[in-house]
Amino acid sequence: MKSILVTGIGGPTPRSIAKTIRKSYPDYKIIGIDANPKALGFFMPGLVDEYLLAPKVSNPGYWDFIKNLIAEKNIDMAFVQPEKEVIAWGQYDIDNGGFPCPVLIPGKELALTLMDKSIMADVLKGTHYIPKTIKVTQDNPKFDEVEKEIGFPCWIRATQGSGGLGSLRLTDISSYKSWLFINSDLHEFTVSEFLTGRHLATQQLYVDGKYIKGASLECAEYVMANIAPSKVTGNTSFGRFLNEDAILEFCDECVRFICDKLNLTAHGVLSFDLKEDDKGNFKVTEVNIRHMAYTGVMSEVGFDLVSDTIKLLTDGNTSNIAEAPFFQYDKPYVFLRDVDTPPIVLESEDLFKH
Repeated sequence: MKSILVTGIGGPTPRSIAKTIRKSYPDYKIIGIDANPKALGFFMPGLVDEYLLAPKVSNPGYWDFIKNLIAEKNIDMAFVQPEKEVIAWGQYDIDNGGFPCPVLIPGKELALTLMDKSIMADVLKGTHYIPKTIKVTQDNPKFDEVEKEIGFPCWIRATQGSGGLGSLRLTDISSYKSWLFINSDLHEFTVSEFLTGRHLATQQLYVDGKYIKGASLECAEYVMANIAPSKVTGNTSFGRFLNEDAILEFCDECVRFICDKLNLTAHGVLSFDLKEDDKGNFKVTEVNIRHMAYTGVMSEVGFDLVSDTIKLLTDGNTSNIAEAPFFQYDKPYVFLRDVDTPPIVLESEDLFKH
C-alpha cells in the first residue's frame, strides 16, 4: 500500500485528485495538508485518511514540517497543487539536487514563466499564440496605450491567480479607471483584446520534454456567473469534451515555442485556457502549472492524468502510460457541475432535448 500526500487539500483541484485516487486506488493511504484550518478537504468524510494543518509555504518551518511528515508517514509521492508551493518545491529541487519525495511538477523557471501572465505575454509577444496584450499597474495604468494599442472593448485581469481574478470586459476608459479603483488591492494586470469565441481548456502531460498525452474540453457555462462582474468564474457549470486535434496541436506548439526560446524543458501537467477570436483562431489566455479542477471529471471519461501521474512516479518512467497526444473520447460526453454536488457526466447533449 502506498501513501500519497496531497497539498492544498482545501482547494477544488486537490479534492478532485483525492477523490480520483480513492476511486482508482482504494487501498492507498491519502494524507491531506493545508495551511487553512477551515480547509474543506479536512472535513469531507472519506476524502483523506489523515489530515494535518501545515505551515504556509512562506513560513521558515515549512520544509522541516514537510520532511518530517514524509519520514513519519512513509510518503511515497506527492501531488503539489497550490502554485506558490509548486514554485517553492522547484526551488528546493534546485537547492538540494532533488525533491523531498517523488513529485511531478515543471521546473521552477518554466513554472514562473507560465504562472505570471505578464511574463508569459512578454515571452509570446508578437506571436499568434496570444491576443494583443500589455501589462499595466496601479501606478502606471497606460491609459493611452490601452486605448490606442488594444482598443475597446478589451479584457482586463490580474497577472497572477486563476478563477477570473480581477477580470472584466472594459468598454471605455471610464470603466477602466473604475475597475482599477475597485481592485486597488491588486497591483498588476494584463489588458488584452476582447475575444468573442469559445472558451477552451486542455490538460497535457509532458515528461522530460516529450509530449505524452493531452485532451481538451469547452467551458460553455459557469457556476454563479451572474454574481461575477465579468460573467466568468473559475468553475464551469456546463462543459463539452472535445475531439479536436487542432486545439492540442496549437497548445503543444506554444509550449515548444516557449521552451525553445528560454532553453527550458517541458515537464509536468500543463493546463491551458484558451479563447477563440472572431475568426476562430486560438489564443492562449492562461497556462496552469498543475492539474486543473476538471481533472477528476476528465478521468471519468477515460482521460485519467491522476492515475498516469501515480504510474510515472511509481515506475520512474512512462512505460505503463498509454501515449495519446490527441486523446479521443469514445462518446460526445458533456458534464454538469455545481458548488455542492459532484459533477455529472452525460453521454451526449441529446439528453437535454424533450
